[in-house]
Amino acid sequence: MGKTAVIVVPTYNESATIQTLITDFEERIFPKTDWQCRILVVDGASPDGTAEAVRQLQKKYSNLDLIVEEKKEGLGAAYFKGFRWADEELHADAVVEFDGDLQHPTDAVPELLATLDGGADLVLGSRKVKGGSYPGKWDPFRLFLSQFGGWVARFLLFFPMKAFWRVTDATTGLKATRVNDKFRSLHFENFKSRGFGYKIEMLFKLVQFGAHVEEVPLKFQTREAGESKMTGQTPFEIFQTAFSLRWEHKGTRRFLKFASVGFTGYLVNAILLEVFVHLAWIARLASSFNFLEQTGILGFLAQPSGWAAAFSVEGSILNNFLWNNFWTFHKEKAANPLSFVRKFLGFNVTSFGAVIIQFVAIGLATHFFGNTTWVRQLALVATIGLLVIPYNWFMYNKVIWRRKHKKRAH
Repeated sequence: MGKTAVIVVPTYNESATIQTLITDFEERIFPKTDWQCRILVVDGASPDGTAEAVRQLQKKYSNLDLIVEEKKEGLGAAYFKGFRWADEELHADAVVEFDGDLQHPTDAVPELLATLDGGADLVLGSRKVKGGSYPGKWDPFRLFLSQFGGWVARFLLFFPMKAFWRVTDATTGLKATRVNDKFRSLHFENFKSRGFGYKIEMLFKLVQFGAHVEEVPLKFQTREAGESKMTGQTPFEIFQTAFSLRWEHKGTRRFLKFASVGFTGYLVNAILLEVFVHLAWIARLASSFNFLEQTGILGFLAQPSGWAAAFSVEGSILNNFLWNNFWTFHKEKAANPLSFVRKFLGFNVTSFGAVIIQFVAIGLATHFFGNTTWVRQLALVATIGLLVIPYNWFMYNKVIWRRKHKKRAH
């Protein structure tokens, strides 16, 4: 028996388009794929006769199903009912989220399913990848709101995680999802949003479950009939959902702790830099490289500020290690004195890159712009912000407090 894909179409007052949509799927699109496709319409008690139009088509198409809600409860609620029916009653291997107002091109469905065949768990129709587009008839303000809102949702949900670069269209309504353990672990009844915000919540949770996400181009069309699923509250709902999801994510709290510790480390670094730069032995060390002062770029080796920066880093290293070990990464902290010493030594080794970065950057800055307090401190801020923080975040997560993953039982 072949794979079954259920196209879930929520409707409200779309009697003018639903026949065109279903007929196009049945007569033209479904024969193009080797999936056994069904259509499941979830109608929000439309007063315009949308459900009756579907019932008439059911006499012709045996793979057409209909759920009629007692009342319209929101886009997310309609999809949740459709997903549950598709899984439990129709034994779907995949579900496709599809608009009933002809804004989604039916031709995209075979490509969505083919991408699932390629190994993806979730396939997004993206308006922002090559080949994707927004309707040409949209006014500039609406286009700006859609693009800016989508970027904000994407940023809140995923930055700086890998998914930020993989997902370009976080608010898309055209998606194909493999019905597997990840999908069944979503527990739709616990979702924060039963409206438009369900889209980003479902996407976020699937990414957290380790779903393999791919994107295909979506040429979004202009609505010809029917009513928009969006309301005036939709932008706020999307922002609120995205912010709430990210705030509650343990990785976000870890990053905020990391940032707080980093700020205390910066203060220690900045104070020690001004202390060390005035020490006589630092001046003697730098003066031993005076013969390079006129050689161009290597002249930074004769700058006491560079050497002071290198030594002042050790103070911030000690500060950061203690705070991160007992607070930010407390679940992976050193459990005994030997482990603590070993981890601290390892921390120093991996932090050597930060020493080199500050030594070179601040030495060069003072060499070319003058050895003044303002130059040193501005160079320190820029160096930490642009170079040291990304370096430390990578080293802390991947080396020092790397999580030990349990082996799966076979």
